Amino acid sequence: MQNFVFYNPTKIIFGRNTIPAIGPETAAWGNKALLVYGSGSIKKNGIHAQVTAALNEAGVEITEHGGVRSNPLLSHVNEGVAKVKEQQLNVIVAVGGGSVLDSAKAISAGAVVEHDVWKFFIGKKTIRQVLPLTTVLTLAASGSEMNSGMVITNDATQEKFGFGNRLLFPKTSILDPEATYSVPPDYTAYGAVDAMSHVLEAYMTTQDPSTPVQDRFMEGLIRNAMDSCDRCLADPRDYQGRADLMWTATLALNGLAAAGLGRVGFPMHMIEHSLSALYNVPHGAGLSAVIPGWLRWQAGRDSRKIKQLGERIFDFKAKGIESSATATIKILENWFGRINSPIRLAELEIPPADIHAIAGNAVRLAKIWRLKEYSRETIEEILYLCR
Repeated sequence: MQNFVFYNPTKIIFGRNTIPAIGPETAAWGNKALLVYGSGSIKKNGIHAQVTAALNEAGVEITEHGGVRSNPLLSHVNEGVAKVKEQQLNVIVAVGGGSVLDSAKAISAGAVVEHDVWKFFIGKKTIRQVLPLTTVLTLAASGSEMNSGMVITNDATQEKFGFGNRLLFPKTSILDPEATYSVPPDYTAYGAVDAMSHVLEAYMTTQDPSTPVQDRFMEGLIRNAMDSCDRCLADPRDYQGRADLMWTATLALNGLAAAGLGRVGFPMHMIEHSLSALYNVPHGAGLSAVIPGWLRWQAGRDSRKIKQLGERIFDFKAKGIESSATATIKILENWFGRINSPIRLAELEIPPADIHAIAGNAVRLAKIWRLKEYSRETIEEILYLCR
């Protein structure tokens, strides 16, 4: 295990009937809020009414900023920044899934600077101050509710980049599993895949040979993401299933799983971000098409962790490292297929002829994330295994 510092200041309020707490939790940080949300589903399921009532009761004025899409756009972030500056708002409230929360984080950072928000994402500027952010989570997936990262798509350049800074942690995040009852089956599945991928990235890319505590923790999260997803798909109103999936997704990327692992990379996310940027595919759907191909590529280099994963969470032992790794990848791939999440680029209607261009888009992010081993040629090789 490597030396590490674990820091996570986000307050979590978890459970039934907790959404009204967004009022006093937000009022502790400001009295003029930008309310960020997505396509309007929160108005249909009543969450919008709960949030606005709680904010009004706490004396918080509201300016709405809806319309965040699945792969959030820089142009929409800029519109939010303009509203905050024009109306001198002093707190951000995000109600939605990871895309909404990431947009809100970008707005909170952009509202206190004069330069282009995109400069954070390309390493030209760093964050020194933000507006406080509170959140109500409506989709178990990204972990953005309890981490310091954000991902935005630059619609002008077709680049989807991520950036992290310790000031981006939400002040408070409210997690009511009942708020996810209305999430449709496809996005429930994509959210589970996203949560699994966060753990797989750390599990598979650490160079430390001795991480028994973290390995067991991550293996449990992966198994629980699969089991709870199955329960949610069988019964969308299974409270315990929704609660398990929601908390699993939060723990998958709040910094705890990767603590002590040393340097880890996010190569699967790096590749998928190009799929989202170029084709606007749902992030989890893109990941489920990339994960099996990346694992097959990794198995050709070092298959020991893939073998370990399979033997521990799927309870089988095949002869030899290579055969165990192959069996593990197949089980994951079959599960993706069973929950109707894509396992091939073809299912996303992405033709092999586009692979060269996708790799060219992805390698730019690989450089920013310092994934030096991922050249354009290597990314192409992985993408061909994802066909």
